[in-house]
Amino acid sequence: MQLNFRRQGQGRPVIVIHGLFGSLDNLNGLSKSLSEHFDVIAVDVRNHGLSPRSEHMNYRDMAEDILHLSEQLQLERPVLVGHSMGGKIAMMAAGLAPDTIGGLVVADMAPVTYTQARHDEVFKGLQAVTEAGCRDRKAADEVLSRHVQIAGVRQFLLKSFVTNSVDPWRFNVPVLFSHYRNIMDWPGVEQPYSGPVLFIKGSESDYLLPEHQSQVVQQFPRARARVIPGAGHWLHAEKPQLFNRLVLDFLAEAS
Repeated sequence: MQLNFRRQGQGRPVIVIHGLFGSLDNLNGLSKSLSEHFDVIAVDVRNHGLSPRSEHMNYRDMAEDILHLSEQLQLERPVLVGHSMGGKIAMMAAGLAPDTIGGLVVADMAPVTYTQARHDEVFKGLQAVTEAGCRDRKAADEVLSRHVQIAGVRQFLLKSFVTNSVDPWRFNVPVLFSHYRNIMDWPGVEQPYSGPVLFIKGSESDYLLPEHQSQVVQQFPRARARVIPGAGHWLHAEKPQLFNRLVLDFLAEAS
């Protein structure tokens, strides 16, 4: 699969991978900051943004997409930076091809299976917008608000809304819904990844917890963790300066 990507900057290669319902624009602030020192490749993962659609949606497939892109662009041991689902994609890519990955930054995600469904109302809202035939963002926001009360979450989702379109979303809602269990799942890496890894947690988020430490260390023995105070799961948007600095500092050490 040929992923859509945006490339900027020069230097050591860094691949930036967004999370569920996102696109390469979600981490644009980070990409711009890193591009002053690095060759930054931000991607749309499959079934998101302008990348191709597929009926297959699991971490092995998504990780192989990243590895294929790295090979196609002839990148030498890129560092992978992933938020949420993108963090799991990055971890899986390192597990599949450890010798080709120079390091990982995992933003607010653990290498574990999450058993609690977290996006039921989001899916209901997305489907409601589609069924209502909303043609502009204002109408879509009104329908979406019946299911998603947090304005910031609606704003994030509406970044992928396409005006005056029969299919109003730039992500593949039916496939994401049918493969949601795969997205919440974590099959584990086949062998521990011994490269440098930084986990960044939002202090108010419950995605990366102390009870996950054993699974983290078992799969990523060189992992370190930093916590951003006062930030939730969207730590890169809530505390961008600190988040960007942590990533830059890690990349400087891993070079």
